[in-house]
Amino acid sequence: MKLLESINVGSITLKNRVMFPPLTTGYEGRDGSITTQSISFYERLAKGGVSYIVIGDVSPINSFSPTPKLYDDSQIIGFNKLCDSIHKHDAKVAVQIFHPEYDCDAINNLFTSGDMKAVREKLHHDMKHFVNEVSEDALNDIINKMCNCAIRAQKAGVDIIQIHGDRLVGSLCSTILNKRNDKFGGTLENRTRFALQLVKSLKKAVPGMPIDYKFSVVTPERGKGGIDLNEAPIFAKWLEEAGVDMLHIAQANHTGNMADTIPPMGIQPYGFFVDIAAQIKKEVNIPVSTVGRIFNPKMAESILEADKVDIIGLGRTLLTDPDWVNKVKDNKFEDIRQCISCNKGCTDNIQNRKFLSCVLNAENGYEETRKITKAITKKKVVVVGGGPAGLEAARVASLKGHDVILFDENTSLGGQLNLACIPPRKNEIKRAIKFLTHSVCSQNVDLRLGKKVTQNDLLTLNPDAVLVAVGASNVIPNINGSNNPIVCDSWKILNGEQQVFGNIAVIGGGMVGCEVAEYLCSESKNKVSIIEMDNSIAKGESNTILPTLMNNFTKHNVKIYTNHKVNEIHKDYILCENDNNEIKIPCDYVVMAIGARPNEFDVDKLLENNIKVVKIGDCKDKASDIENAIKTAYDAANEI
Repeated sequence: MKLLESINVGSITLKNRVMFPPLTTGYEGRDGSITTQSISFYERLAKGGVSYIVIGDVSPINSFSPTPKLYDDSQIIGFNKLCDSIHKHDAKVAVQIFHPEYDCDAINNLFTSGDMKAVREKLHHDMKHFVNEVSEDALNDIINKMCNCAIRAQKAGVDIIQIHGDRLVGSLCSTILNKRNDKFGGTLENRTRFALQLVKSLKKAVPGMPIDYKFSVVTPERGKGGIDLNEAPIFAKWLEEAGVDMLHIAQANHTGNMADTIPPMGIQPYGFFVDIAAQIKKEVNIPVSTVGRIFNPKMAESILEADKVDIIGLGRTLLTDPDWVNKVKDNKFEDIRQCISCNKGCTDNIQNRKFLSCVLNAENGYEETRKITKAITKKKVVVVGGGPAGLEAARVASLKGHDVILFDENTSLGGQLNLACIPPRKNEIKRAIKFLTHSVCSQNVDLRLGKKVTQNDLLTLNPDAVLVAVGASNVIPNINGSNNPIVCDSWKILNGEQQVFGNIAVIGGGMVGCEVAEYLCSESKNKVSIIEMDNSIAKGESNTILPTLMNNFTKHNVKIYTNHKVNEIHKDYILCENDNNEIKIPCDYVVMAIGARPNEFDVDKLLENNIKVVKIGDCKDKASDIENAIKTAYDAANEI
């Protein structure tokens, strides 16, 4: 496969064509230092076979921004340990040097003073104006700091320097953000002057060290901080002439919506930046990489075979399965755990000031503490329930070497994931069902489907451990009129068991309520309303999916009633209370989506017989989400 062929980047040889692109991880210390969590994460990627790892957002200055920092010689040792951990698996490492688009020194002083209101006001101002206000002397000083950072990186053992072509560098290149009237503004030559000066200065500071440039492109639909698409081929040639050894083509950001650069399921097509990268590749003679919704090996291989790019960037894909490359190498495509682009563990966590993780991969971000180890003694493990928690538990217990039996009352596996993949844009969740199902089948888990078991049934098997993963059920609240024929179950709507039409009132504005509302409003000419007791809806939805969801509600004229409590349900309307006012909402059907309740499973006799019993997933304490299902299942199974 071309995917596994080596390629030269300047003086460096990469063993294959797969890179881990720059991502903010949140694994560093508060002071930007490299932690053992960082080292464990990146080493795990290198061990999985990736050839090129870019450490994202490495700051050459002391800013309060929560990213890795390399502005002082004392920080070299941390990066050296990181490089050593990556190099021992024959992978190369780059640091992506960036400078924020604000006056770092001024912000630092305000931050130190504790005046957070002033910090926010200054940041808000600078994000709009710093690119136009920063002086030439300050720009030259920034270049010097970036060069000093590169020198430290070289001393630490870093192989390649990547310039972050977004942020300040991209803002100066931008026709949208750059309004300067000096030699750094106006013409393409002027707007790219800083970027080209930076490249030339780095070539002098670290001669012989390859330079990679994150080439951020502003498309007609998205992005602000980068080069315009029509100017991109010219700028690419200039960068090559200045000494850049590789271009990493990606969507420019600065839009306030991370969905533009890290699009969730169903928002952007697969490989959405490949053709743009291919246009630029035609104009240069240096390697070109790209990134963006490339998940499976066949897709990646076809892009390389078509000569559209030279290197494939896999971000979320490698978070979900760090062994992606090794599995390709071993021709085990079916064993790959594929990303579903939910953005909940990765992008959302970073935006919420948490560290990077993956809802499908319990080990991501916890590489130090979560590792599947072979059991000393083989045991008989019974799993009750074939949803995500039950499947993950069976997968892990089997990998540990145990004999595993899995029961589910249904004749198919996947549990609530089979409902979750039905609403608009959510069909990519099927990849999670496919992986988990394949895992238990290929690992010879004894599947006993279509039978609802009791603890008495399990006692006859004499198991050593029972993992209960019986999930949860939709709640139908005891509202006056809830037995009315017009009242339906949101879960049954999604699985096709019940049908509705006309004016539909969805009771509950959480994730399920919003998903079923979007599903219903996209069908036929239904008129949908959402009634929610809280002051907002869709609180559990990803920040990158939420704008599309709300736009669709606007497009389909979905009426949203927040701070409304449903008191009565009649045959053609519901009565709500809002600020002590009675509100009458006409409807043909009512769909209940106020939440889920853990299912019960008696275990007292199992415990009396000294059988280890652990409840996992939705039935453990309260109904939650897929991340809770996977992590509780992984931990419980791994402890057996």
